[in-house]
Amino acid sequence: MTVPADPHTHADFPSGFRGVVLRPGDDRYDAARTLYQGRAADEGPALIARCADEDDVATALRHASVHGIPVAVRGGGHGSDGYAMPGGALVVDLSAMKEVTVDPRTRVVRAQPGVLLGELDAAAQQHGLAVPAGTVSSTGVAGLTLGGGIGHLMRRFGATVDNLLACEMVTVDGRKVRADEAENPELFWALRGGAATSGSSPPSSTARTRSAPTSSPGS
Repeated sequence: MTVPADPHTHADFPSGFRGVVLRPGDDRYDAARTLYQGRAADEGPALIARCADEDDVATALRHASVHGIPVAVRGGGHGSDGYAMPGGALVVDLSAMKEVTVDPRTRVVRAQPGVLLGELDAAAQQHGLAVPAGTVSSTGVAGLTLGGGIGHLMRRFGATVDNLLACEMVTVDGRKVRADEAENPELFWALRGGAATSGSSPPSSTARTRSAPTSSPGS
């Protein structure tokens, strides 16, 4: 008789996953579950799936959906509340997804969810541009954006989320969708107002950049 795999050990986690899979006891597990200011739950996640790309995100979410396993999402890892690494969950770790592309002609930047604010700033500044964002360079761009994004340029250009043009999402059952003002506009509306508390993080987001000021706006 074949004994079904215990979903909490993830012994049957898909072999086609291209990223790094970490379980309790693995050498890099403890380092991978450490968040901003070192806060972590006493009980660690059942598995950390550090995704290499959007297909990995879909694979991990489909696995969790089929088995009814609770999911958490880690982006930049800056949240000090520990919600990105809850005990017993499957953590979809997006921190290795670091691609940033800047189109200086359209002044649009596309960033994956592992990108930190300092990395986004460096990419935009090569073209004399800036994204209205936060004030701490180690903040994850995805979480900052979905949470609003308050920073030095806000008075002149609005919050980070005000400059968000589109998000490419993976649903809990592993489907890839795009959300902007024309495509899935209700989802786009929700992302800009409610996603900060939903445990979601888009595999990529597109934002408007601004001409980088030579100094911070005056008070």
